[in-house]
Amino acid sequence: MSINSAQQQALKQLVAQVDPLLKGLQCYVVGGAVRDTLLGLPVGDRDWVVVGASPEQLAQRGFIPVGGDFPVFLHPRTKEEFALARTERKSGRGYQGFTFYTGPDVSLADDLSRRDLTINALAIDTNGHFYDPLGGYADLEQRVLRHIGEAFIEDPVRLLRLARFAARFTTFQIAAETEALARHLVRNGEVDALVPERVWQELYKGLQASQPLRMVQVLKQCGALERVLPGLVLSSELDSAMAAAVARQLAPLQRFAILCSKSPHPEQVAQHIKAPTAYKDAARLLSILLQAAQTPLSSESVAQTLQKLDSLRKPERYTQLVQAAECVLEADWSLWLQAAVVFAEVDAATIAQQHQAQPKAIPAAIFEARLAALAAIF
Repeated sequence: MSINSAQQQALKQLVAQVDPLLKGLQCYVVGGAVRDTLLGLPVGDRDWVVVGASPEQLAQRGFIPVGGDFPVFLHPRTKEEFALARTERKSGRGYQGFTFYTGPDVSLADDLSRRDLTINALAIDTNGHFYDPLGGYADLEQRVLRHIGEAFIEDPVRLLRLARFAARFTTFQIAAETEALARHLVRNGEVDALVPERVWQELYKGLQASQPLRMVQVLKQCGALERVLPGLVLSSELDSAMAAAVARQLAPLQRFAILCSKSPHPEQVAQHIKAPTAYKDAARLLSILLQAAQTPLSSESVAQTLQKLDSLRKPERYTQLVQAAECVLEADWSLWLQAAVVFAEVDAATIAQQHQAQPKAIPAAIFEARLAALAAIF
């Protein structure tokens, strides 16, 4: 299966302006930039692979070394990443348990063969020639997510990436043999070697996809969810809730809170993967708001909830929580937004001045004033 003329032209545009610094080097744009160009999607960063060169040669041209385990360089002007072509061999547990070889005899096909999915093993050289040694273009056309070789089961990050790509490319199906390898990766314990930071990194990207819930559903189907996100509870209601969040273009923080909204201890889910504090707080506070909205409302109960959510000091976060709650539960959320405004409009400074003689009475007086204000709308 070959690319059409429009795709060929689009690929040539990808390398239309090649820096003279690359002259004499065998350089290829690889992976996502090529894949997304073929799909007609916006292209992010270009990742480059250099074949047949040494670290010394790149350094002499002014490239800036930044790699740790293997040689990666930044272009001195564009800051794009250039990696020497490499192979890898399993040498330990987990995604860090690999030994890399980056000799000048490593070919482009060797480098592409170590990647996760066929659709990510595509390349184009600086002359616009397209390379597809593993049939990735056919899988793009057939909308299939397929692994590259049995080495898929050696790196648990590949399972996370498979799930994330399923969330991004919602019309793609996972190949049956790839699903089988994903389950094997869980059974052999490789998934247990994932560090929380890497799980969060991939989940954060997945939350920005067009169907975020599909990522965790894929993890559940292969048995990895309880290992990767222990305590996370999925339900049929989450489908519509997350679809609403995507339709309303809610932020990743709000989507994460919604994802955890059916879990009994959402903050523990966030803590396990070391999610940023703001995300952990959002998951915990959304649970409080949803619970409050399902109980009989009174000015006092609403006031207590507003205090727990710190709506006075963090009104923007409060609004985000209400927006997330709208996706999860049917309630009069406009009333909750109005309540926060009324709560905040009470002139606390004037009340404090009126009680200068009794400073200890000031907090209670302010709270009573806010209750009275809320009573007008409840």
